[in-house]
Amino acid sequence: MSGSRVVSIIIVALIHVAVGYLLISGLAISAVKEIAERVTTVDIEEEVPEPEEEPPPPPPEEITSPPPPVAPPPPINIAPAPPPIRTQANIPPPAPPALVIPPPAPPAPPPPPPSQARPARPDGQARWQRRIIENYPSRALRREIEGTVGVSVTVNAEGRVAGCRVTRSADPILDEAACDDMTRYARFEPALDAAGNPTTGSWSTNIVYQIN
Repeated sequence: MSGSRVVSIIIVALIHVAVGYLLISGLAISAVKEIAERVTTVDIEEEVPEPEEEPPPPPPEEITSPPPPVAPPPPINIAPAPPPIRTQANIPPPAPPALVIPPPAPPAPPPPPPSQARPARPDGQARWQRRIIENYPSRALRREIEGTVGVSVTVNAEGRVAGCRVTRSADPILDEAACDDMTRYARFEPALDAAGNPTTGSWSTNIVYQIN
């Protein structure tokens, strides 16, 4: 065994001897209490509080314009009693209404002149119609062709036939002869407009071709 271990064994033995002696002598109890008080006594150090942070300064208050002054309502005077009503025995008649004379009406425009319009009229119809009948187409005579041809002519402002069309056909030979003879022989009084001026008009008739 090493020397340090022998020393430790001796120290332990001495401690046991001392404890046994204390127990025997009655000092062990007081020693145990003292040891217990020392053990249970705890030194509590007061913790120093850390300095608190200062709160940030409050934001600056917004400057608002003061509300407009409100005028107090005017005092209301309540009459204690209504004013007396005066009655009039004789009521005067109402004033006559003012006489308003309307201005004279403007003169009426003069009536328009009567219309002088009229259609075209044949001039010497018996004369030129006889010439048309006497001018019987020779080809129709040889073939003994008869019939009635209806024609409508356009009469110009000079009273002459400016155009002709067949409205009722009898035979091509007679139809062509009727328009040719109407253009050559027929004469008219021209149509008139509302002012009485000659104008273009129209006229219709039937030409009877008959072999005697």
